Amino acid sequence: MTEGDLVLRADHGEVVELTLNRPTSRNALSRAMLAALTAAIAELAGTPTRAIILGGAGEHFCAGHDLKELAALTDPADYRAVFDDCVNLMATLVEAPQPVIARVQGVATAAGCQLVAACDLAVAARDARFATPGVNLGLFCSTPMVALSRNLGRKQAMEMLLTGEPVDAERARQMGLINRVVETAELGDAARALAFKVAQKSEVAVRFGKAAFYQQLDMPVMEAYRFTAGIMVRNMLEAEAREGIDAFLAKRQPRWGAGR
Repeated sequence: MTEGDLVLRADHGEVVELTLNRPTSRNALSRAMLAALTAAIAELAGTPTRAIILGGAGEHFCAGHDLKELAALTDPADYRAVFDDCVNLMATLVEAPQPVIARVQGVATAAGCQLVAACDLAVAARDARFATPGVNLGLFCSTPMVALSRNLGRKQAMEMLLTGEPVDAERARQMGLINRVVETAELGDAARALAFKVAQKSEVAVRFGKAAFYQQLDMPVMEAYRFTAGIMVRNMLEAEAREGIDAFLAKRQPRWGAGR
């Protein structure tokens, strides 16, 4: 990596840490940043990586879209391209076989808040703040609304979207936007500890489970049960499921795939 890289990568065995690297712009999501982050996550598919941590360099996680870049545009096709790039990033996060854990400090606003909501798990520093403030600028946070409304209750999501007011980390945890709140000095260690815990589980089970989780969310309940029953059958036929059951019955630790 070089000093000018938009996304920094650090490998910790089976955990990879990706860091947005525009600290002077509060890690705003320029088109180049969107493309770099999408590519960095996509490149990890099919690798031995078992969990991904996503953080921001400097004092803040991500302030959302680069408003200076947006303000310079005039063609509707250019606007559409920016938001399509953002949608592609969110889809890449959901479709990644590895769980993605947001590591949040400072502000996570607008598309930055969307980024947290789109991650599978999130750990935040106590000083973190979350907001969808587009309404204050005459630009409703419509795309962030998609991820936000799938993490929070309807009225909680609407309050954030309609008022634009920030919520602190503890309130965000209570609302379901993040999993854990830690002291700022402990943030990196806490995110890595959670990532390593996930990385020790069966890769096959996690891959099946993450994909099925998002697929069943919007299904009618009985359709979701039928769908997930099929997933259970496919999972049961995998060697790692047999190993896990055998290990449980023998009261020993499971020995997952090669290299574990």
